[in-house]
Amino acid sequence: MSDMLIAQSAKDLPDLDYVLSRTGLELMQDIVEGKVPGPPIGATLGFRPILAEDGKVIFEGTPEFNVLNPLGTVHGGWYGAVLDSCMACAVQTKLKKGQIYTTLEYKINIIRPIPTGTTVHAIGKVHHAGRSTGIADGEILGVEDGKLYATGSTTCIVMQGPARP
Repeated sequence: MSDMLIAQSAKDLPDLDYVLSRTGLELMQDIVEGKVPGPPIGATLGFRPILAEDGKVIFEGTPEFNVLNPLGTVHGGWYGAVLDSCMACAVQTKLKKGQIYTTLEYKINIIRPIPTGTTVHAIGKVHHAGRSTGIADGEILGVEDGKLYATGSTTCIVMQGPARP
């Protein structure tokens, strides 16, 4: 992740005026291209967005020792965080300037454990993007082995951003 800008504090994240001045797709592409820092959770958990298209986002990640549970397997929260990120950010690519969003609910199905050190792609795709909701699904696939490790689905709420003076 050394080639990616990582936010070190809230002041390093894009400010709300910048966020509201971009479409959701433009903002996601800015993050992928390194024009603005990505969210710090990605650096903490070892994943980052590598592709942003209209209705589709791909995150790449490699779970390491720091995300293991007491049994020595990748914690379910890691699967949830990367799937929530790719699915919600896919919805974000459908936002117009001035809109914001957040996850209302998501569900994941873990199919098999990801071995530590295995690089995966979390692929989020939008199925519906309306005035007030967005629905997407996602899957985690091994980059080298092609195995399906988990699937997920999400519903996001879409809102108008706060009025700016």
